[in-house]
Amino acid sequence: MTVTLNDPKALAELTAACDAYEKALMENDLEVLDGLFWDNPNTLRYGVGENLYGIEEIQAFRKGRTGGSPQRDVIRREITTLGPDVGICNLQFQRAGSNRKGRQSQTWIRTAEGWRVVAAHVSLMQDGS
Repeated sequence: MTVTLNDPKALAELTAACDAYEKALMENDLEVLDGLFWDNPNTLRYGVGENLYGIEEIQAFRKGRTGGSPQRDVIRREITTLGPDVGICNLQFQRAGSNRKGRQSQTWIRTAEGWRVVAAHVSLMQDGS
């Protein structure tokens, strides 16, 4: 099996999806965030303090989070596509007004509706790391 890394078309499309995700996250746009996750019980999101299995748990968590995600600045982002229909987005971020840094990884697939997150993980590093 041959995998084409970073096909320009797939990479541009996934980059646009990742940009839309970050914008929606910072604006707490739940409709866009929900739409960018795969609407499936197999979707998962491991957060800083929660393990969410299935789109319903992910949506409930977002709705219950007062004020949305803490604001952050992206320090570094790496996006890689693995063929035309699978990709990963990894980024490092720093919480606004803090020295606290974190990491986020997302696995995306192309669906009939467009690129969707099928698995996500967010973690914070120890202070000063």
